[in-house]
Amino acid sequence: MAETPRTALIVGASRGLGLGLVREHLARGWRVIATVRGEAGRQALAALPDADRLVVETLDIGHPEQITALRERLATERLSLLFVNAGVANEASATVGEVTTDEFVRVMATNALAPLRVIERFESLVPEPDGVIAAMSSILGSVGGNDSGGYEVYRASKAALNTLLRSFAVRTRNRKRTVLAVHPGWVRTDMGGAQAPLDVETSVRGMADTLEKRRGSGGVAFVDYRNETMPW
Repeated sequence: MAETPRTALIVGASRGLGLGLVREHLARGWRVIATVRGEAGRQALAALPDADRLVVETLDIGHPEQITALRERLATERLSLLFVNAGVANEASATVGEVTTDEFVRVMATNALAPLRVIERFESLVPEPDGVIAAMSSILGSVGGNDSGGYEVYRASKAALNTLLRSFAVRTRNRKRTVLAVHPGWVRTDMGGAQAPLDVETSVRGMADTLEKRRGSGGVAFVDYRNETMPW
C-alpha cells in the first residue's frame, strides 16, 4: 500500500520563494495546499509538475475574515508543515523619521501581524511532536546582527515577526512542535533584486532540507536556509 503523503500548507505561494517552496515539496512527494491572492498565482501553480497533489486556495492574509473562512474549509486537514511566506518592503533608504504612518502600518501589519494571525488560526491542525510551524523571516530582522543599518522599517517588521513567533512558541511549548523563523538567504526575486547571489531553487532546496532536519526537535529557532542558527 502506498504511503499517504504528508501535507504542507504554504501561505503566499504565487511567485518567488513561495512558489519555489510549493514546487520543491511537490517534487519530494508531498501534498501541498497553496494560497494565492489572484488568478495569476493560480496559473503559475497550475503549471507546476505533480499538480495532482496540489490544492490552491484564495487568501489575502490582510483580511482576517478570509483567514477564518480558510480555516473552516480546511478543518479536517492534518498539516505536517505550516509555512507562512509573506512580506512587503518599503523604500530601503527611508528612515523611521521619514516614513508615513500609513506605510509603517502597512509593512508592520503585513510582515508581522498577519503571519501570526494565520499561525494562531491554523496551529491546531499541526500535529505534535513532528509538526513544523515556520514563517519566512530575514537576517535583516536580527537585532543582534544589525551592524549595517538601512532598511529600517523592513528590519523592524521582521524583528517584530521574530518576537511574536518566539512568544507564540513559548506560549504553546507544551505542544512540543518545532517553530522556526527562516532566513532564505539573499535570493534573486522581485524583492531580493537581480544582484542577489542565490537563485530560488538553491534557497528553497536548502529551506526544505532545514525543515526536515529540524522536524521533531521541538522548541523555537531562528535559522537560515543552510540550517545555521541566526542571532535573534
